[in-house]
Amino acid sequence: MSTLMVLYGRPTDPARFDAYYGERHLPLVRRLPGLKSVGFSRSGVEVLAGNDLYLVVRMEFDTGDAVKAALSSPEGQAAAADLANFADGGVQIVAFDEVAT
Repeated sequence: MSTLMVLYGRPTDPARFDAYYGERHLPLVRRLPGLKSVGFSRSGVEVLAGNDLYLVVRMEFDTGDAVKAALSSPEGQAAAADLANFADGGVQIVAFDEVAT
């Protein structure tokens, strides 16, 4: 399993962020090829060091190659380009494979 996490910093207007994310951005995300699941966390998001986070989004894919394919697809490019429309608190994107120990 491979994970793509998107960490959104606190926006200047949280209500606008929420409306835009739910109405415009999330539909773009849900169209990513190979996406198995998407989950969100706002309550209980705790930053131990660094930036003040507002929203954490976790997307699951079968493989790292599936993540790369999703990000380079037209749907992935559209979602990436859309970030400038609402993510004024900053955004960090992290991809990783989960490894059993």
